Amino acid sequence: MLNLVDTIVGISHFLGDKTPKDAPAVQPRPRTTNPWRTDAKPVVAKVRVGENLKVSINNAIGLLENLGDVITRGDKVLLKPNFNSADPFPASTDMLFLRSMTEILLEAGAEVTIGESSGGIWRPSTNVFRKVGLYQLAQELNVKLLPFDEKGTEWVKIELEGSYLRSVTVPRVAYEADKIVYLPCMKTHRLAGYSGALKLAFGFVHPGERRGFHFRNLQQKIAEVSLCWQPNLIVMDGRKTFVTGGPDRGQLAEPGLLLASGDIIAIDIEAIKVLLAYDAKNRLPPNPAQLPQMATALGHGLGSGSNEYTVVE
Repeated sequence: MLNLVDTIVGISHFLGDKTPKDAPAVQPRPRTTNPWRTDAKPVVAKVRVGENLKVSINNAIGLLENLGDVITRGDKVLLKPNFNSADPFPASTDMLFLRSMTEILLEAGAEVTIGESSGGIWRPSTNVFRKVGLYQLAQELNVKLLPFDEKGTEWVKIELEGSYLRSVTVPRVAYEADKIVYLPCMKTHRLAGYSGALKLAFGFVHPGERRGFHFRNLQQKIAEVSLCWQPNLIVMDGRKTFVTGGPDRGQLAEPGLLLASGDIIAIDIEAIKVLLAYDAKNRLPPNPAQLPQMATALGHGLGSGSNEYTVVE
């Protein structure tokens, strides 16, 4: 819950943040190759979480095959959690989940930077980071921490051939990272219908630019942000979820699951299927591929360009 001072500061950021005019124009990152496929279909690992969360995460990644297929020693990895606000999991990334995944990447020999930008009236991100204990975690694990909306952040403008977006301004550190790993939560969203891997990329967009996305075609714009790049690995925390409402509060359910994949579309479709298993009033269509986010992403050939995939458990 925001206090009065935080609310005033947050509103000033929400209304006053301006996209830099001098950000250099660049082309989208080259499309990544997802090595985790079966019969040419992307694989989604799905595991029930046991007593040890880190072991469960390793088990999920192990079902894909080998983390070394995408993360190699010396890689500069941008790790993107979900800290839109400081509200507790599943509104935001669980800190034990973030710690466990960071340790796994460090053990693989990666150089990790945790980067995120909070949303709306919860900014500046430094306030959210402080409230959830993110600075302490970064210090304990000796990893870099970057609030994207912090003064001094370098930005680039990626030119796109979208139907709704012609460019997106994003942090240079993400654009230049060797590898990108997403840690989305699994939940419904009052405005976007659903928040998962595709929606997570929204946090890369400069706050001054992000504000205007909400006026119309929000879901389609969310999908087209991923024309900038796609992650090398997604690990989704579905131990708890909102099956109505979201992103900060809603009807809570506890699937007790982790999902992992190298395909941003496949993992989101499987997550939506999990949410659809609950008797809840939300904005999810019976066919996940018909959600505007998914339909737009599939139309652009994101992921494998198909809604077909293989689940391994």
